[in-house]
Amino acid sequence: MTQARTYTVDLIAGDGIGQEVVPAATRVVDALADRHGFRVAWRERQWGSAYFFEHGRMMPVDGIEILSDGDAILLGAVGHPELPDHETLWGLLIPIRREFLQYINLRPVRVLPGVVSPLRGVDDLDIVVVRENVEGEYSAVGGRVYRGAAEEFALQEAVFTRTGVTRVARYAAELAASRSGSLTSATKSNGIIHSMPFWDEVVSSVVEDYDGVELKSVLVDALAAALVLRPHDFDVIVASNLFGDILSDLIAALAGSIGIAPSANINPPRDHPSMFEPIHGSAPDIAGKGIANPTGQLWSASLMLDHLGEPAAAAGLMSAIDEVMAAGIRTADLGGSAGTEDFTAAVLRAVASS
Repeated sequence: MTQARTYTVDLIAGDGIGQEVVPAATRVVDALADRHGFRVAWRERQWGSAYFFEHGRMMPVDGIEILSDGDAILLGAVGHPELPDHETLWGLLIPIRREFLQYINLRPVRVLPGVVSPLRGVDDLDIVVVRENVEGEYSAVGGRVYRGAAEEFALQEAVFTRTGVTRVARYAAELAASRSGSLTSATKSNGIIHSMPFWDEVVSSVVEDYDGVELKSVLVDALAAALVLRPHDFDVIVASNLFGDILSDLIAALAGSIGIAPSANINPPRDHPSMFEPIHGSAPDIAGKGIANPTGQLWSASLMLDHLGEPAAAAGLMSAIDEVMAAGIRTADLGGSAGTEDFTAAVLRAVASS
């Protein structure tokens, strides 16, 4: 008898609605695993703000080591109203991204069935943002001096390396080559005099190696406006850590809801586990009410399955989501009346009937 393929995935439900949407995702993934001949060994980690209140930190001191032998990490949400965001993010999410060199943050966006874009006449948006994920503007280099005094100042350094820009540009160029061949680079080289011209030079030199890829370098403020006015002009966008973060949220909103968008924190060489998470927050205002939309978590799980080498299961999960939403089953945030359990049960039925 052939032994089923087994993947070890660490679960960090985290905070707020993460505690509700992560279990929904695991049920759907298990159903897909049964249909496609593999299994997932889930390792649940009770890390997050509750862990912080008990231990004074978001995860154990050896948390990175604990996760290091897994195949992937499925994360729910991080954030608590009684903790500063920099405490929760830099205590859990960002260390995982950096220690595991998850230098690609992949954020696909499209309009799902039944979701209405706020843009008139837009119903088929399909854009992927490739965000540099471990350096750029989100560095820990800097500090504050003379705290509380009139002379107090804060210094925050952006860090751009040739290695870092090259690898994200190469990933984006390869993705663009597999799609339409159109690649847009977000820059601000007219105002940020050192890092952004460097970014432009490195991205341009990398893309020269890809004959079928056409590169456009666009100032980030003009790009934000163009995405609203002419979203169909764009396919793959590559951006620095800060610009990619902002633009991907904007595009998700243009597709109808930031609350259903996924992301993948990828270590392309697969030297370390990659991490998959929705881009929504912990939503403490609705946590525990059973009304959270699990779509972003499910979509993130689909990205995880594809990364693990199960493309048929990944596609089956997205087909099930599309089928359920096309049938009008939607949660309250999208104008529907379904709860988390209702939506998850409908996706499970779609998976079972596929």
